[in-house]
Amino acid sequence: MSAPGTMPEKQFFGHPRGLATLFFTEMWERFSYYGGRAILILYMPAAIAEGGLGFTVATAAAVYGLYTAGVYLFALPGGWVADRLVGQRNAVFAGGVLIAAGNFSLATPGLAFFFTGLSLNILGTGLLKPNVSAIVGDLYPEGGARRDAGFSIFYMGINVGAFVAPLVCGYLGETINWHLGFAAAGIGMVLGLLQYRLGYNYLKLAGLYRDEARATRGDALQKGLLGVGLVVAIAVVVWFLSQSGAVTLTLQGVAQATGFIILAIAVLFFLAVLLFGGLDGPARKRVIVIFLLFLGAAMFWAGFEQAGSSMNLFAERLTDRSIFGWLMPASWLQSVNPLFIIALAPVFGWLWVFLNSRSVEPPLPVKFGMGLILLGVGFLVMAWGATYTTGNGDLVSPAWLVSTYFLHTCGELALSPVGLSSITKLSPPRYVGQMMGTWFMGAALGNLVAGLVAGMFETLPLPTLFFRVAVAVAVAGLFFIAFYRPIRNMMGGVR
Repeated sequence: MSAPGTMPEKQFFGHPRGLATLFFTEMWERFSYYGGRAILILYMPAAIAEGGLGFTVATAAAVYGLYTAGVYLFALPGGWVADRLVGQRNAVFAGGVLIAAGNFSLATPGLAFFFTGLSLNILGTGLLKPNVSAIVGDLYPEGGARRDAGFSIFYMGINVGAFVAPLVCGYLGETINWHLGFAAAGIGMVLGLLQYRLGYNYLKLAGLYRDEARATRGDALQKGLLGVGLVVAIAVVVWFLSQSGAVTLTLQGVAQATGFIILAIAVLFFLAVLLFGGLDGPARKRVIVIFLLFLGAAMFWAGFEQAGSSMNLFAERLTDRSIFGWLMPASWLQSVNPLFIIALAPVFGWLWVFLNSRSVEPPLPVKFGMGLILLGVGFLVMAWGATYTTGNGDLVSPAWLVSTYFLHTCGELALSPVGLSSITKLSPPRYVGQMMGTWFMGAALGNLVAGLVAGMFETLPLPTLFFRVAVAVAVAGLFFIAFYRPIRNMMGGVR
């Protein structure tokens, strides 16, 4: 009850009113991201005469992979900047401004504007995405089931934005003008920023810059500038080496090298924690489990994120999209996955509770394995469907893609929520933030690989390409299921 003489606090479906502000901020940010992503791989290889960039598919896929990987990688420094320098609330607003500027840059013709736009989007998403989720948590200092329910509502905003974005940006980009599609993504982010500022007061103290961080801000700023300077210095050295002919740089080569660098950093980090982290035996075993989850997540996202690359190209070039004489934009099929998530997430949530009540809920390694196997089965469907496209101009039904997205969504709902939750439970207390960062690194590595695989769209028979992906992810899934007992034992009772 509210105190006498005071107005009751405004609610949003029984939750703090600030949740609505963050719900719509994230919804519009995801609209912006998925709207631009839906047409990115289609825009780059499009002929210059058609308003595209005229890239080869291999080059376009490398750019796509680097971009989507960068979005996840920069979540790590984005969280650091918020914690140490500006606070989460300011980081979200600054990130939104950069994202809007990035999409308006993409909406401007010219290669310089194109790469500037992608860079701004990477920086902006790195600032906004991890911190808006952190502010949601701050709305519930008491924690508990109400906090979990709040996050469920918040994540629904993600999928609403992801569902609507390809329909709007895809239609404008594919049927009218590519740059208009990117502009629509920018306008969406501006709308998100406006309602974020209007709802600022509803956030109360959530996401404000902490006094303890303010005390060490100068030292943190020096470290941040040193890190930026080091990155710039490395970039300058590589540029001089390429200009002198000492090394030959290609976008595909840079993408491949970036993948090895991400993997190497992850391996070195886990080794450092295991060898020098001062952990006891049970804690070391749980860290090894997190490393296995990192590898499994990277494998999963390497397949799943081809929705925006190879499968998007498949929709554009090899799918019959004619509806009563009207050609549906290829990017509209990007809305199928979020639609399935909205429909199936409550079903999976109920399923796990139901199985748990009967003491037959699958353990975490089995759920992880199921997710990977469902992903593999989806790619077997794509390989089967691709066999019908080897003729002269043969097109296949969209049902092949829809069926694949259904299986991939089931795989995502089996793997992603439990994987993310388990890392917080398995991590040693002083490494929770860093271990969460490994989940983002796994997503970054997977997105990068997804782009590189899509680069073989024109050089490898599609049934072979999709079949190889299916086998790779299914074998990884079978590993988690086959060894679920020793993995579960290493988890030390964590479920």
